[in-house]
Amino acid sequence: MNNKVLYMEEKDLYSEISSIRNLMERSTRFISLSGLSGVMAGVYALIGAGIAYKLIYLKNDTDLLTYSYQTDIIRLFLVAILVLIFSVGTGVWLTVRKARRKGQSVWNQSSQSFLKSGALPLVTGGCFVLLLFMQGRFGIIAPGCLIFYGLALVSAGQHTYGDVKWLGLCEIALGLLATVLPGYGLLFWAFGFGVLHIVYGSAMHFKYDRENNAN
Repeated sequence: MNNKVLYMEEKDLYSEISSIRNLMERSTRFISLSGLSGVMAGVYALIGAGIAYKLIYLKNDTDLLTYSYQTDIIRLFLVAILVLIFSVGTGVWLTVRKARRKGQSVWNQSSQSFLKSGALPLVTGGCFVLLLFMQGRFGIIAPGCLIFYGLALVSAGQHTYGDVKWLGLCEIALGLLATVLPGYGLLFWAFGFGVLHIVYGSAMHFKYDRENNAN
């Protein structure tokens, strides 16, 4: 009987410790990120990469009289902006929806810390890429995007799931590899922002989203 009582008390103690740990995690980590937003961002990136490939490599040579290199650059820039808008918009919508389902506020101390940590490398990278674009150094734009985006994920990853940090490290490694292998920037960009996001988002969805829904 005494052993049974001790077992029950020990079980209750573990349960209380687990509850306290979950409460601390919610207060210090941004856990409303949706895995599906990563998947959708990857899909948008692959669509954008396909359009970019068509613009760059599948030109109609019979229309050389009206062909404008500057026009293609503007179109590529617009495609990148649209991919960014759709990715951010979908991510915000799915994250807000997930937070509401869990009865949580999406704008709290943890989400603010998450955004602040990732803002500096992300804004710096955006300015760096824009300067490269204005100077016509298109060959290192893709590596720059991957590296600075990876740095932003690693920095912000301390305030959310650890998987985000690993995604950031993969993006950085891919960006460095793209720098070593010039001429394949679009391929590396598509793999980093497309394939890796889909893999990461799927893993996050099955690891956290479905588990939370089941609970």
